[in-house]
Amino acid sequence: MTTNFQKNDNKIVEIAYGKSRLKLNVPSNFDVIEPKFLEEINAPKLAIENSLKNPINSKPLRDIINSDSVIAISVCDITRAQPREIVLKAIIEHIEDIVPKSNIKILIATGTHRINTQEELISMLGKEIVNNLTVINHVCDDKESLIKMDTSLKDVDVLLNKHWVEADIRITTGFVEPHFFAGFSGGSKLVAPGLAGLKTIMKLHNFERLNNPNSIWGEINNNPIQQDVRKIAKETGVDFTVDVTLNRDQKITNIFSGNLIDSHNIACDFARKTAMVEVEKPYDIVITSNSGYPLDQNLYQTVKGLSAASQIVKKGGEILCLSECSDGIPNHGKFYSLLSEFNKPDQVEDVLADPNFHCQDQWQVQILSQIAKKTNINLYTEGLSEDEIKNAFMISVQNPQNYLNEKILSNQNIRGCVLPEGPITIPFFN
Repeated sequence: MTTNFQKNDNKIVEIAYGKSRLKLNVPSNFDVIEPKFLEEINAPKLAIENSLKNPINSKPLRDIINSDSVIAISVCDITRAQPREIVLKAIIEHIEDIVPKSNIKILIATGTHRINTQEELISMLGKEIVNNLTVINHVCDDKESLIKMDTSLKDVDVLLNKHWVEADIRITTGFVEPHFFAGFSGGSKLVAPGLAGLKTIMKLHNFERLNNPNSIWGEINNNPIQQDVRKIAKETGVDFTVDVTLNRDQKITNIFSGNLIDSHNIACDFARKTAMVEVEKPYDIVITSNSGYPLDQNLYQTVKGLSAASQIVKKGGEILCLSECSDGIPNHGKFYSLLSEFNKPDQVEDVLADPNFHCQDQWQVQILSQIAKKTNINLYTEGLSEDEIKNAFMISVQNPQNYLNEKILSNQNIRGCVLPEGPITIPFFN
C-alpha cells in the first residue's frame, strides 16, 4: 500500500485482519482506541481448576455431580475465539474420577449458525476430546432434537436442545466481551440462543426487542434481550458456569466460575472496565476491523465491527472496515437472501417492523440497515464480490490506504479514529 503522508505527520497502525494484521498509515492526530492489554493469567489451566473448587455463589463443581450424572457442557461454535480445549480439559480432568467420560456430552452452541466440521471441531476442542467424548452440533431447525420448555416468557415458545434438557448437570462455558445487542456475550447466551430452536431465536431477536434503545453494547440490567435469555437459562436450569475474559492475543485474563448470573455479572463488570472506552465527540471517519479470525470469517459477523464503529461516527460520516470474510457471506442462513430483497437501507424497517414478518437472520439485516442509514460503509475484503458488497449497502474498497489518502486530501481537518481490534473494544459517549 502506498502513502502520500510525510513521516512526521503519520503513524502506522496494525489492524486485525484474518489470521494476520494489515498496516495502515494514518495521520498522527487520529485517535487509536484499543482494549487495555492484560497479560495472560499465570498457569491458566490450574487457575480454571481452582475456580471449579472455589466458585462464585455456588457449591464446588465436584459437590454437585454424582457417579451416574449425565453431564452436558455447552461451548461456543467456530465463530468465537473461546479457548474451549483448555477449559474443557480442566473440567474433565477435575471430575473424571467421579463420572465416566461416556456420561459427558459436549454441545456446540451454534445458534442459527451452520454445524462445525470434523476438522473445525478438532481445531476447537483438540483430538483427545473429539475422539473420546460425545460431541454434538446443535441444529436449530431440527425439530426432532428440540424439547419445549415451560417459562414465564409470554411471547416466546422456548425450545431447547434435548441433550441439554435431558442432562442431569448442565454447564455453560463461554467468554465475556461486549455484544452489540445482548450487552455482553457469554453466560446465558450459551443456552439461548446457543442451544435454542429457530422459532425461539426468532422471537428473542425480533424487531421490537432489537429496536429497544437498551439493546446495545454493554447494557445488562435494562436490556430486554439479555434479561430474556437470562430468564430462559434460570427457569430451565443451569447448574454451573465457567466464563473467561480474553486479551487481544486470545489468552485468558480472568476466570468466572459458579452461579450463572452472579458469575456473569462480575465478568461483565470486569469486561466493561477493560474493553469499553469513553470518547468525547463523534468522528468524521472511523476505521475498524472485525477483530480478525475467527470473528471476521464472514459478512454476517462483520456487522459487529461495523456496529462498534457506528457508535462514534458522525451522521453522514464514513466507516472503513477491514474484514477478510474467508467464509464469504456465508452461504447458509437467510442473511444475504433477505438483504438482496432491498435496494437501499431505508426500505428495511417497514418490512421488518411488521409483526407478521418472520425471517431467519432478520436481526443482522436490521442492524446493518440502521448503520447504513447513518453513515457510508466502506469495506475492504478478499472474500466477497463487488456485487455482494453492494447488495449489503456497502462500497467496495480495493486499497484501504489509497481510500484513506483520498479522504484526507479532500478534508485536511478530518477527525478520525481507528479501532484496530474492532468490536473487542467498544467506544461510547457518556
